[in-house]
Amino acid sequence: MNFKVSHHLLLCATANKAACCSADVGNASWANLKKQIKHHDLENIDRPEGVVLRSKVDCLRICNDGPILLIWPDGIWYGGVTPERIESIVKEHVLGGQPIEAWIIRRTPQQQRHP
Repeated sequence: MNFKVSHHLLLCATANKAACCSADVGNASWANLKKQIKHHDLENIDRPEGVVLRSKVDCLRICNDGPILLIWPDGIWYGGVTPERIESIVKEHVLGGQPIEAWIIRRTPQQQRHP
């Protein structure tokens, strides 16, 4: 099956290190991310903008201020992504195209490859 992808949201919500986040916060953030993506029908392959993929990842190598959410292809890293912040990030950034500057902890824009 071939479909267009709008964004891929990678949520590091597994508390492997004490400085990251508690398992409760990580699990709640992941649950709310899934809920928001479903609520906004973002996994619909017929969505003109493309689907929004989500992945729960073990570690993004930032072992504090978690949960951490990385949004591709934008290269925006959010810290302290509590369940309460998920809804705003999905609405403002993913749907509205406006990153929430106050919560950004890193930027790694995708580089263009030249032949």
